[in-house]
Parts: sequence; structure tokens; C-alpha cells
Amino acid sequence: KDAADIKEIRYEAKGPYGVQLVIECATDNATRTVANVKAILVRNKAEMLTSGALDFMFTRKAVFVFDKKDDMDIEELELELIDFGIEEIEKDVEAQESGDDKKIVRIYGDYTSFGELGKGLEDKGIEVSKSTLEFIPNTPIEITEEQMNDVEILIEKLEDDEDVQVVYTNLA
Repeated sequence: KDAADIKEIRYEAKGPYGVQLVIECATDNATRTVANVKAILVRNKAEMLTSGALDFMFTRKAVFVFDKKDDMDIEELELELIDFGIEEIEKDVEAQESGDDKKIVRIYGDYTSFGELGKGLEDKGIEVSKSTLEFIPNTPIEITEEQMNDVEILIEKLEDDEDVQVVYTNLA
């Protein structure tokens, strides 16, 4: 199909155990997508919410991730990036995705600062491994491991749908 026919749609849902979900989709058939998402939610003890219902529970942020070099002064970097819109920096985060023990740095900024932050990091010669816009929960919740299994099944089924691009939750 034509790429021009693809529309981005965001759905919001309340899952089991107080888990809130923001589901971003890209589709050429919104009717099919909403029917699929609703069916998955209902089958997994969740329900669709009205658009905007979770606006107060999540904040859209620009997120950049890069490898921490041994000689990198994170405090100095943070001060230098303030003018570019940095809000928070997480240093010495274990690189769980790759499975090795190297440290990574995660930077957060307002979503409107995405371009400026990216340019600031590029000007500093920092090679960014991931740059995205994400919905970050304002008040993350914790659930038991048993409850987590139910929620993981729901998220997995949502992500298996070809139109679903990403699912954000308010889990810690």
C-alpha cells in the first residue's frame, strides 16, 4: 500500500492490576486496528479508555542513549547540554539490551527539544545508539511477579499485532 495511506493512531487502555497502557499504532485501516486492539484488551482483562484519559499519567520525552566512555565527565556534559533542553540524565546504567556489562548513559528532555538535544550530542562528538520520543510514566507502579506475568502476556499480544508499533506502561 501507499505510505501516504498510513495513519498514526494512539490508544489508551486500563489493564489489570492498575496498569495503564499507551498503545501507538501505524495503520492503513483504523477500523481493523481498533477492533483488533479492543479484542486483545477484552480477552486479557483490560479495557479501552477515551482518548486523552491518560494524559496526566504520562509525559512525552525525548530520550537519547549512548555508551559511557571511561574519560567522560557526566556532570560537565549535563551542564553543557542544559542549553539544548536536557532535563535529566541517568548515568552508569547497565546495558541490559546487549547483554554485556558496559555502562550506558540515558538522557531525557522535553519532546520539543528532540532536535536541539540531538544536535548538541552530535556537536559533542557523542555517538548516540538510540534516540526516540517516549511516553514516560509520571507515577510508576510496582506489581507482584505473578501479576507481571498477566501484564506481560497482554503486552506481548498487543505487540504481536502488525499495526501496533510500541506499548508504553506505567510499570516501574
